[in-house]
Amino acid sequence: MFHVEGLVKRFGPLVAVDGVSFETRRGEIYGLLGPNGAGKTTTLSMLAGLLRPDEGRIEFDGIDLAAEPLRVKARLGVVPQENALYDNLTAVEHLRFWTELYRLRGADRDRAVDRALDVVGLAARGRDKVSTYSGGMKRRLNLALGLVHGPSAVLMDEPTVGIDPQARANILDVVRSVAASGTTVVYTTHYLEEAETLCDRIGIVDHGRLLAEGNLAELKLRAGEADVVTVEGTFDPAVARERVEGVDGARVLAVEPGRLILASGDGRRSVAVLSRLLGGDLPISSVEIRPPSLEGLFLKLTGRELRD
Repeated sequence: MFHVEGLVKRFGPLVAVDGVSFETRRGEIYGLLGPNGAGKTTTLSMLAGLLRPDEGRIEFDGIDLAAEPLRVKARLGVVPQENALYDNLTAVEHLRFWTELYRLRGADRDRAVDRALDVVGLAARGRDKVSTYSGGMKRRLNLALGLVHGPSAVLMDEPTVGIDPQARANILDVVRSVAASGTTVVYTTHYLEEAETLCDRIGIVDHGRLLAEGNLAELKLRAGEADVVTVEGTFDPAVARERVEGVDGARVLAVEPGRLILASGDGRRSVAVLSRLLGGDLPISSVEIRPPSLEGLFLKLTGRELRD
């Protein structure tokens, strides 16, 4: 499906996307995982043909996006982070409008609308105005707009932001069913659990760069055998750093007032680190030890937690 090579996008002095390259496969869910401001939305905007890259190349199913943008766009669906909805219209009216843009008419249009409503679980509420919908229902309709024309690939920009856990689970089920039907999904998120449970392959992005890529098992293997130890308290971070630097196999990942995050090699070294910290006079309020994980890899690559 997508072949992305060396994408760069600048906004003045800011390099929002910095040399990103990846490929997606037919029918897979490819996740771009990173914090807000990592360059995920800018990357999706270039894949959708809404932004022109300053450098790099995008091909979709062998078609050069820059040379034939309309040919590519006709086969893409886009689900933006913000709902593209009008409260005074029904779901059916929204979907009919979008099918008109893709030149679907008559019975083809009606089948496409019914199919999209069924996929997102809104068939019973299709003729109700959007003003009567819950937040989760609006998100599902927003998703349906990107699916109604039967695209070969769908770009989804954090479609579960701001909704409750049940509504999020419903959206993720829809995404899985879309991919199972053979449609490629490029999915951005800053939720680790979404990336871990939803995506076939994951690209970790931060500060506009693709830092690592692979399936969950490959990424966890890259995280190595190091535990991630997070220590919080009212201590001086410089003193805490000095205290653990002498422990063999311990590596400081991040240090800030009241918090120290480090990789400690294995369980035995974690005990040695904690003995060094707790054996002194550091005012420590909590300690957390996490085994090798996707979150640990993110910390290893960026020196900060994904929530930051």
